[in-house]
Amino acid sequence: MLYDLTVPAYQNGLNALSGELARGLSWGTDNGVGELQFAVARLAPDMFPLASQIRFTCAQALQPLARLGAGEVPEFAEDAVDFAGMQDQIAAALVFLDTVDPAALGDDLNRPVSFTLPNGMTFDMTALDYLRDWAQPQFYFHRVAAYAVLRHMGVPLGKADYVSYMMRHLRPGTAPAA
Repeated sequence: MLYDLTVPAYQNGLNALSGELARGLSWGTDNGVGELQFAVARLAPDMFPLASQIRFTCAQALQPLARLGAGEVPEFAEDAVDFAGMQDQIAAALVFLDTVDPAALGDDLNRPVSFTLPNGMTFDMTALDYLRDWAQPQFYFHRVAAYAVLRHMGVPLGKADYVSYMMRHLRPGTAPAA
């Protein structure tokens, strides 16, 4: 159950993010926006730049799994400085996700989970509360921020790009005509 609530969603989100980055690189090349401009772009002065949002998205896909029993996860200590580095981080996260054993995460939604933030605040909750109230919101916050930075820079992305993985569920003959 814990596996089903995490790993597939993280894989979907990271694969879609990889596609968005590829589109951003292509659009930037065609429109004179350099990779470094993208890497340091941010939505507001007090927000992290795109490269950090990518790193945090990857980390937020892996940290919860470590806390739930998947073992040691790769760390992304520094922001990437170009699209290849950001794609490498996503690829490394996806490789790890492919190795997660569902049995390692278990099915006990009520088991205790604790974590401490760098500022010293410690939280005690159940596995379900942790996933619903912390892990999933953290992943999607950084995932959406990365998407929004790309949009802010002018990359022509839409909701279909954000949820590109949904196309495998599309009923034949129901897509609007181009």
